[in-house]
Amino acid sequence: MLTKTLKSVAFLGIFLFMVSCGESTDTVESGTYQGTIEEVEASKDEIYVKTDDNKTLELYFKENTELTRNGSTVDFSELKEGQKVEVEVEKVGKRLDPISVKIME
Repeated sequence: MLTKTLKSVAFLGIFLFMVSCGESTDTVESGTYQGTIEEVEASKDEIYVKTDDNKTLELYFKENTELTRNGSTVDFSELKEGQKVEVEVEKVGKRLDPISVKIME
């Protein structure tokens, strides 16, 4: 009985640790937002953007996401943490689909 209780407590502790390590993101309405890239996940074609109004947006690039700098199309590898960007997103349920990402610097 004691072993079963210890296993349950250990599982709960690990579960809570994993949940607390998760990235806390916000869902916003469809529109255009400016902010700073906090994280780039190149292997997932994903970025996290902290908006000027202190929201964190999780954006997974789609095949049709337009990425530009100075009016020219650029590759995903151009994205770096700390860059200022302008993102246009479409809210689809609780997900945000990036329509366009403009590197501002």
